[in-house]
Amino acid sequence: MTETTNMEQPKQGAPREDARGPRSAVRGRANGRGGRPGGRGRAPRERGEFDQVTIAARRVARVMAGGRRFNFSIAVVIGDRKGRVGVGLGKGADTALAIEKATRDAKKHLITVARTKTNSIPHTVSAKYASSVVEVRPSPGRGVVAGSAMRTVLELAGVSDVVTKILSRSKDKLTIARATVAALEQLRSR
Repeated sequence: MTETTNMEQPKQGAPREDARGPRSAVRGRANGRGGRPGGRGRAPRERGEFDQVTIAARRVARVMAGGRRFNFSIAVVIGDRKGRVGVGLGKGADTALAIEKATRDAKKHLITVARTKTNSIPHTVSAKYASSVVEVRPSPGRGVVAGSAMRTVLELAGVSDVVTKILSRSKDKLTIARATVAALEQLRSR
């Protein structure tokens, strides 16, 4: 009779040994590939100076001989939460291209908002863009009381302690955002 012992088999849960060393047989950790966040993996992606929010996305179809062709229209608001904000529109064959174009357009149309020490606005302003009419009033200690695309524009501009009102019946987020930017632009001209 022959006896077998457990001496020759590796313990369960222990790292397997290989000709290349004790850890190389463990999946994905050799040569700095994969692994844990603190390891030698890919470097983290750098954040840009602007935060970006998509406020409206439309898929537009046109009928061609072979069927329908789709294009995308994307409205984007960018801001640094320190007083700079911009609204842009981009159109393209796919959403990634449209977002890229919208971001470039928003960077071209950046404005700087005049804010008080408490990040509010100095006085009441109102503006009209296309069919949208908006009003922004300072209101100490209330935070941002706004809806629709106005909230997005004000937060990305770094404005707080304001009360807003959309005075028109328009629900179009792009025109509301542009009317809000037009209202905030009046602050620096006075």
